[in-house]
Amino acid sequence: MWYFIIKVLISSVLIVSISEISKHSTTLGSILASVPLVSVLAIIWLYLDTKDAKQTAELSQGIFWMVIPSLLFFVLFPIMIHKSINFWVSLGTSLVVMIIAYFIMLFIFNKIGIKI
Repeated sequence: MWYFIIKVLISSVLIVSISEISKHSTTLGSILASVPLVSVLAIIWLYLDTKDAKQTAELSQGIFWMVIPSLLFFVLFPIMIHKSINFWVSLGTSLVVMIIAYFIMLFIFNKIGIKI
């Protein structure tokens, strides 16, 4: 139980820290947020929990492929904001497009035989 609490606290502190840093410097916040901290933590936690390097490698490979559809969010969201579209509408639309892109990517991978 303590191990789970420690994982949650470390992960939460990183996310809140990046948010707070971004209030003062969006450049530094962007750099920190672009580092795959969540992915690295997930890989570390998975390895510590399972001691299975192969499973962590598979997670890493899956993350690589799933980054591609997630990039749509980071392209679409600022475009919509710059066009003065409401924040929540921009956020929601960008998330929906990203989720649809995930499903399309998984469908394509399934058709060509790539297992994620």
